[in-house]
Amino acid sequence: MDKKRDSFSGKLGFVFAAAGSAVGLGNLWRFPYLAAKYGGGIFILIYLILVLTFGFTLMMTEIAIGRKTGLSAVGAFKKLDKRFGFVGYLACIVPFIITPYYCVIGGWVIKYLFAFLTGNVSAAATDDYFTGFIARPVEPIIWFLIFAVLTSVVVIIGVQKGIEKASCILMPILIVLVLGISIFCITRPGAMEGVKYYLLPDFSAFSPTTVLAAMGQLFYSMSLAMGIMITYGSYMKKDVDLHTSVRQIEIFDTAIAFLAGLMIVPSVFVFSGGSEEALGKGPSLMFITLPKVFESMNFGAVIGVAFFILVLFAALTSSISLLETNVSIICDKCHMERKKATILASAYIIIVGAIVSLGFGPLDFVKIIGLGLLDFFDFISNSVLMPIVALLTCISVGFFIKPDFVYEEAECNGKKFKEKKFYTIMLKWIAPICLVLILVFAVSEAMGWISV
Repeated sequence: MDKKRDSFSGKLGFVFAAAGSAVGLGNLWRFPYLAAKYGGGIFILIYLILVLTFGFTLMMTEIAIGRKTGLSAVGAFKKLDKRFGFVGYLACIVPFIITPYYCVIGGWVIKYLFAFLTGNVSAAATDDYFTGFIARPVEPIIWFLIFAVLTSVVVIIGVQKGIEKASCILMPILIVLVLGISIFCITRPGAMEGVKYYLLPDFSAFSPTTVLAAMGQLFYSMSLAMGIMITYGSYMKKDVDLHTSVRQIEIFDTAIAFLAGLMIVPSVFVFSGGSEEALGKGPSLMFITLPKVFESMNFGAVIGVAFFILVLFAALTSSISLLETNVSIICDKCHMERKKATILASAYIIIVGAIVSLGFGPLDFVKIIGLGLLDFFDFISNSVLMPIVALLTCISVGFFIKPDFVYEEAECNGKKFKEKKFYTIMLKWIAPICLVLILVFAVSEAMGWISV
């Protein structure tokens, strides 16, 4: 392992890289279908409140842990307090679970981009195109491998030359694309009804389920409780303002998610009139409903290409951060150089990802607690481990390690941490209560004790 730890060149590089990590399929795939399902405007309002409170607290804590210790999650918690070294190990399990299936979904994105580029728009818009594709034994694995290799190449190059440079190029392009497609979508005939549904809160649609769904989205969208922000924090120079950087990452992440919803939800209204069935499509909204929307539009093929390029860029920035976290863990624990660690992590991802991909075809008979392989990995990581890691982080830092080091990291540039009291109350009391609710809700839903 290199004696000197890699670092980002400065504030802009860190913010773009961390925002690139946060901006991914959680924003462009998951956020829009949750907003559509849970009442549009009321979901947006609740999510914004939670980002500014709950999300801010967790991201401040994780980046401060990384910068204070200069280590990935597995070593960072142990360095702060040996009693909580196990929290780092739990956090490190999450990216090792997520990365393989995330790359599988990334392969699906490349497949759809290829379909639109080659003029197969009508075929991609048919009802059985997606299910037929993922059920094949070989083709999905080929696209998955292409996505995994692209991710590995960036990570193997390093922090500044690879991750930072890729993020600084991809993030501005992503922002331009999402703005352009959003403007196009909301100017289509019939789209304004969708805009109203998406922007105007309907308080009659408010429910505890909506709050819990929005809270759960924070983890997926903001790369929290999976060691990523701790790893990126360890690459953050001391002269970079922590508080300002966190707020800028939040703005980037939330803005992209918001604009993604502004693309997708009004488009569903254009295509279906906003029927309850269409809005409730859930995870399939991007791969089944949207191709139909693009086919029905003038210049739909061009818009479809632009959209899936956008999704690919976002997916890559997040998969890069996931793999980088895996690599950082291997480097820190095994004292291995970056290149070898990346090859080892990539080999693991290819093996596990191929098995997950086959879970929709030859291995579709494999069910764990009634879930297919990808759904099970997603449930264990996003709905169980991430809330547990976040809860343990809040308790350990709030009551045992003490948050003084977070204050120091926030004020190391001579700036006053004006939100110190608010942060402390969130860290010690409000966030843990919310996290327990998320965990109970997620497990109860998965076990069939409640239905949503």
